[in-house]
Amino acid sequence: MDLQDQLKNLFPDHKEEPAEQSEDSNKKIWLQDDPIICKYEKRKGKPITILEGYTGATEDFKKLAKELKTKLSVGGSFKDDKIIIQGDYRDKIMAMLKEKGFNVKRVGG
Repeated sequence: MDLQDQLKNLFPDHKEEPAEQSEDSNKKIWLQDDPIICKYEKRKGKPITILEGYTGATEDFKKLAKELKTKLSVGGSFKDDKIIIQGDYRDKIMAMLKEKGFNVKRVGG
C-alpha cells in the first residue's frame, strides 16, 4: 500500500483537484513596440552591457534583469531604468530577448 492509497483511506470524501499550471515567464512580461537598446561601454577599464528603453512596468524590467543575470551567471544591477550587466554579452542577451519576443537594437561597436 503506497502513500496515495493510505491518504484515500484516511480521507475517503476528498476529491482530487487538477493542479494549476504555472504560466511561462515569457507571458508575464509586457512586450513593447519600440526596441530595447543594447549597448556596450567601458567603465573604469571594464566592459559592461547596458539595456535601456523598456517602457513597461519597472518590476517586469527587474525580473528580466534577474533572469538575464542568472542565465549568464554574471553580476549586474538595475539603476535609473537601465539594466547593467558586467561583461560584453550583447550577442547572448540579444538572442535571449529575441526568443522572448522583444525587438532589440544594437548600438555601438
